[in-house]
Amino acid sequence: MLAQKLGDHIADLGYADLPQPVIHACKRCLLDYLAAVLPGGNEPPARALQQALVDDLDRGPATLLPSGRRATARTAALINGVAAHTLEVDDIYRDAIYHPGPPVISAALAALQATGGSGRDLITGIVAGYEISNRIGVAVQPAHYDYWHTTGTVGAFGAAAAAAKIFRLTGKQSKHAIANAATQAAALQQAFRSDAMSKPLHAGRAAETGVLCAQIAAAGFTGADDMLEGARGFGRAMSRDVDWSAAFAELGKDFTITRMTQKNHCCCGHTFAAIDAVLELRQQTALHAQTVRALQVKSYGKALEVCGNANPQTPYEAKFSLPYVAAMAALEGSVRLAAFTDDWLKNPQLRQLMDKVTVEVSEQAEAVFPNHRSATVRIVLKDGQELTHHAPTRRGDPDNPLTDQDIEDKFNELAAPVRTAEQRKTIISSVWDLENQGQWFL
Repeated sequence: MLAQKLGDHIADLGYADLPQPVIHACKRCLLDYLAAVLPGGNEPPARALQQALVDDLDRGPATLLPSGRRATARTAALINGVAAHTLEVDDIYRDAIYHPGPPVISAALAALQATGGSGRDLITGIVAGYEISNRIGVAVQPAHYDYWHTTGTVGAFGAAAAAAKIFRLTGKQSKHAIANAATQAAALQQAFRSDAMSKPLHAGRAAETGVLCAQIAAAGFTGADDMLEGARGFGRAMSRDVDWSAAFAELGKDFTITRMTQKNHCCCGHTFAAIDAVLELRQQTALHAQTVRALQVKSYGKALEVCGNANPQTPYEAKFSLPYVAAMAALEGSVRLAAFTDDWLKNPQLRQLMDKVTVEVSEQAEAVFPNHRSATVRIVLKDGQELTHHAPTRRGDPDNPLTDQDIEDKFNELAAPVRTAEQRKTIISSVWDLENQGQWFL
């Protein structure tokens, strides 16, 4: 049974089994996660959850970020998971159309604090969570993404694997945690199409589910053996033609965590190739927004389906609007957090430029999705000059990765409102030296 195979892998995986590039990739993911969760913890979704779940706060072994407020392990995983997915700056496993950081690392940190584990324990738990969930994500795509938000569904498996590893569950107990995560996994993609808080809630609930499933498995709570591959299991209910054997080939030998995408822009990843193309044209030609007659974006179908909103009314909707982010890139040369404010939404120059943006499906981009996220941008200037650039991938993807320094810079920029320069320096140093850290280090 597949759940038992995964449970045995979780239980058997040790820090000594991890090659140095895998350990380093894990540190990159952790620092990138902290860049998302520290500012995200002060946003309305996380604040609302703290108000609603006050009975679970100011007690327990875990902490909320950035405040450090005490919480039970499950509540910390929930709220930190929501916080890490709120600002749309979290990492991506491209092949699975999935953000593993919020569910996996939120669950891992909560479990670590509950057990008093070390930096090496954290590394091993994060790697276990990424490997299990990334591979399940690949197995169920692309059909799964027609209706389901992978971060909320597949994320539950990653969170369960990470918590099970850190709680030191046996193979049999880990199997039960994975099996029960399967029957708890749910997150409807309809959430993408509104300004509601449901989308980040998916990530938080996945993290909470993982911790819960590991905790109850430790107490003897069982799960059905074939919840993944069974006739009424996760794969058949939420995907089509799943090839489980291919997804788990080379498990423990080929580590997917070394092929992560770290975001370079603060919005939906489906917009990134278009943003990169606009920025390249802006840099090459000293482009001025006021000289633009027309701006055409051609990308894959999912980019238009998820991010085709031509008239966003809120900062959150703007993060899922190709016309908005393309116009912002042309106008300002940056699409970071400062680009998503009520003032920018009302900016007449930006709105005028958005009216000149058209979006279309590119057969070329569609043919290589989801393994590559590409876009072609064509800009026609008022003097008749035409500028074109094709972005075959996104900056931050594994074939065009951010450097360690880029990730540090991103962390410093996003965490600046909630951590001093000295605190940020200490955090960065602690992450790069994680294998030598004792208990909770933030």
